[in-house]
Amino acid sequence: MVMTEEHPFDWPIRVYYEDTDVGGLVYHANYIKFFERARTELFRSVGVSLNDLFAEKVSFVVRHMEVDYLKGAKLDDQLVVRTWPNTIRRASIEFCQVLVNTNGQTLCSASIQVACVHPDTLKPIKIPEHILSEITK
Repeated sequence: MVMTEEHPFDWPIRVYYEDTDVGGLVYHANYIKFFERARTELFRSVGVSLNDLFAEKVSFVVRHMEVDYLKGAKLDDQLVVRTWPNTIRRASIEFCQVLVNTNGQTLCSASIQVACVHPDTLKPIKIPEHILSEITK
């Protein structure tokens, strides 16, 4: 099944004490960590190991990000990060990601563009075909 907004990759998250600020809400930078973990798990779920890619001299780096913080998450909340590729280019993928609570309410949304680069030079390289085929099937 192709990952789309209607059929995203879902990754569960629970909010721990360490994720919150003095006001008891998730600290803004931790939403970015939640999104990063979900993208890593998306790759893992389709059989793509980021360690193996690195050994093959392929790496992904965040090139651009837009984040909308809509509603705060709190300690012990059970949440889901929904992720799907929006735009795939020769050397980059733009992912849409939303963090929702158990009521389906969106707490935070992001558009995150990752570039495929050679880890030694950090120059853009073509995304390997086996990755594209796994993400788009």
